[in-house]
Order: sequence, then C-alpha cells, then structure tokens
Amino acid sequence: MPPDEEKARRRVRLDAFAWAFVPYAVASVIHVALLAIDSPAAGPTKLLLMPLLMIPVLVSLRRITARAALALLSLAIVFSWLGDGAGIFFPAAPEVPLMLLFFGVAHLAYIALFARHLARRRMPRWALIYAGWWVAMLLGLGPHTGGLLLAVATYGVVLGATAAFSTRCHPLVATGGIFFLASDTLLALRLFLPDSLPSWSSPAIMLTYTIGQGLIIAGSLITLRKRGS
Repeated sequence: MPPDEEKARRRVRLDAFAWAFVPYAVASVIHVALLAIDSPAAGPTKLLLMPLLMIPVLVSLRRITARAALALLSLAIVFSWLGDGAGIFFPAAPEVPLMLLFFGVAHLAYIALFARHLARRRMPRWALIYAGWWVAMLLGLGPHTGGLLLAVATYGVVLGATAAFSTRCHPLVATGGIFFLASDTLLALRLFLPDSLPSWSSPAIMLTYTIGQGLIIAGSLITLRKRGS
C-alpha cells in the first residue's frame, strides 16, 4: 500500500476513535449541568455515562490484540457503572458500602491493567504523595466513618494505588488518575463531613469523575491501539 494511502487510512481511524468519545463528553456536560441546577433528570443521565464510555472501547476492538487488557478495561467500566447506580440497582441494600465494593473492584481492574499492560516507566518518587493522601484522609475522616472505617481505609488503599500506578502510564492516564482521586476525595468529604463542602460540591464531584474516567480510558486505548497496530 502506498505511504500516502496508509497515512490517510490511519487518519480516518484516528478521527473515528476521537469521535467515539463525543457521546460520553456530551452526556457528561449535560449531567454536570443538570446537577448544577438540581434537576431530577441528573440521576438518569448519570447511568448513561459508563455505557457511552464503552463506545471508544468497541470502536478499538479490531485494533487491539491484547484481549486481557480489554477485558480489564471493560471490567473497570462495568463496575464503575454499577457503583454509579448502586442505590438505583439495589435499593434494598446499603448504598455506601455497595458503592465502595463496586468501585473497589473497578480500581483493582485498573491497577492490574496499568501494572501488566500499560506501564511505560518506573513509578516516580513523587507518587509517594498518594500514600500521604491516604494517611491524611484516614486522620481526617476516620473519626466520622463509624462502622465503615475498615471499608473506607481499604477503599482508600486501592484508590491511592490506582493513582500511583497510573503514573507509570500514558500522561492522559496519569492525569485521569489525579482527577479520579480528586473526585473520590470530594465525595468522601461530602459523605462523612457534609458541612465541610459548599452547595456546588455535587457538580464538582461529577465533573472531576467524568474527566478522570474519560482520560483514563483515552490514554489506555491510545497505548493499546499503538501496541496492537
């Protein structure tokens, strides 16, 4: 195949990959805006986010040969979706422990993905800041978590580990890890220290969450697509 033709085909594939994120981006903006105006429609739109984030994964299936990596990526998205809708899908169960469980599984999938399939470098020394974050969160939230202290501490370990392992990956993944950590930090403060956050905390939580998830998926797929081509 002539080089110019091959470049054109790659450009078309790249354009299709980029456009695959548009539905997720649009739904994220709408969801955050609905939260900002306290609309009851915010709940249903939240449940659209992770399914729409699967679109870039499906678009990339033919370009990626690492099926185990795709399985971990899909597992993280599915369990994030279950975490997003824990209160709706399982109304009879306690919501917060269920959220911690589902998102904990999602984070374990991300950690395995980062460590086994996406790592490009050693973990930088500055990643130790995430250990400091965990200690600070336990000291600040511990007295207010009641019977959830062990669950919160365990979830904090996997959340901090996700952010730390993301530093070994594509810059988009590392940045996404920071946003995801910021989102869960705000969420923890809202759950256990509600008076410490202003009224706009809900939109802020979901804004950082959607950015974090989107960047993690984008950076992961970019890495896997390059290795699979």
